[in-house]
Amino acid sequence: MSEQSPPPAPGSPPPPSFSSPASRDRFEALLAEAGSASVDGWDFSWLEGRATEQRPSWGYARAMAGRLGEARAALDIQTGGGEVLAAAPKLPPVTVATESWPPNIARATALLHPLGAVVVADADEPPLPFGDAAFDLVVSRHPVTTWWEEIARVLTPGGTYFSQQVGPASVFELVEFFLGPQPPEVRRGRHPEDARAAAEAAGLEVVDLRPERLRTEFFDIGAVVYFLRKVIWMVPGFTVEQYRPQLAALHRKIEEEGPFLAHTTRFLIEARKPL
Repeated sequence: MSEQSPPPAPGSPPPPSFSSPASRDRFEALLAEAGSASVDGWDFSWLEGRATEQRPSWGYARAMAGRLGEARAALDIQTGGGEVLAAAPKLPPVTVATESWPPNIARATALLHPLGAVVVADADEPPLPFGDAAFDLVVSRHPVTTWWEEIARVLTPGGTYFSQQVGPASVFELVEFFLGPQPPEVRRGRHPEDARAAAEAAGLEVVDLRPERLRTEFFDIGAVVYFLRKVIWMVPGFTVEQYRPQLAALHRKIEEEGPFLAHTTRFLIEARKPL
């Protein structure tokens, strides 16, 4: 580590020395490659062969597509780059998606407009820019925040909200490697039972709620860098420069022990607005 490198984050161990000059060269090459890769959109194909994530048993994209095929008017909240919505074989006559991040807005527009879907730039904060009872189906994959009262407002009576969400302490083995042990209230955040309570408080009936804990592996430090650059809420403010000591330690750990194992948590929730 050069004298100009920043100190490790509080509570983190000092970085180990590299096992060899070749290991240090691999480290630098992987950092450069992952640091220059585009993280626009919500496509993780860059990680093929470099990381794996077990998929939930319910098959969200397939189940969402089935519901879209029967809807008259649908809203996809926080669509990202529009990739999941665009994969549906049939969209409703009225299909709208919202997104807040400008690069994703452009990407989703280019992908979804030819399919007849409109992308609306939205700040991901209440209120949603739509009238009451505008949609009979609202979907969202991995929303950062779920505004339950707004979802209830824009749903027609009998309409459905269908969502796959990130659960509590997801990939926290990686988060805590960089940030240190997290307090119990942070580890419990995004609990599915809290989502149930919030949905019911907004007047919705929860008809399905399923959590799963899934295996995730990172095969090289480049995969870790790409993941943390893309999923920006995992290690807020992550940069290679700030976390170089931890990255060096994790690089050596992967080289000596094999893939870094973490566990992703997901839950499926489906809620219906009463007639």
